[in-house]
Amino acid sequence: MARLIEELRKLPGIGSKTAQRLAFHVLRSPGEDAERLSEAIREIKKHLRLCSICNNITDVDPCGYCTSATRNQRLVCVVEEPTNIATIEKTRSYNGVYHVLHGTLSPIGGVGPEQLRIANLLTRVAEGADRSGIDEVILATSPTTEGEATAFYISAELHKTSSAVKVTRIATGVPAGSDIEYADEVTMMRSLEGRREF
Repeated sequence: MARLIEELRKLPGIGSKTAQRLAFHVLRSPGEDAERLSEAIREIKKHLRLCSICNNITDVDPCGYCTSATRNQRLVCVVEEPTNIATIEKTRSYNGVYHVLHGTLSPIGGVGPEQLRIANLLTRVAEGADRSGIDEVILATSPTTEGEATAFYISAELHKTSSAVKVTRIATGVPAGSDIEYADEVTMMRSLEGRREF
């Protein structure tokens, strides 16, 4: 039981109490449920991997986005996590490809450029620029301190790698449906800076 609790604690967002509750739930559950859970974990580790081009989670390499003939391969959107892709895809307004960093820079957390998938982005852009392959890189990291630092770092590195590639940042501002009265200064400033003709 202690070993199971310890393993469950390693999962993100799971503390000691939650791990203990989950362990007791598994203990009380029918054996078939525990078998299905362990089989699902084995299957995901066996069949899923990271795409060799964009680092998205996939069961085929390269992934469907990178091999799609209908997507704009000259437009690359850089995101923090694979789950961010679904958020962008829901808009139905983006038809380019992706690059997943698997995190953000966080000196306090011990996460530097070496721990992220930045090197293969730079290689991808350099190789694409040599073949006139990539026109624009969109930095779609979160507007947090870590996300901003990551976007700034990548932008600087991309400008060193290739001057021909356009580097853009997603706009941030007041969310739809909210009241301007509750917007903080930084959000309001970015809303004003990112304004467009109406």
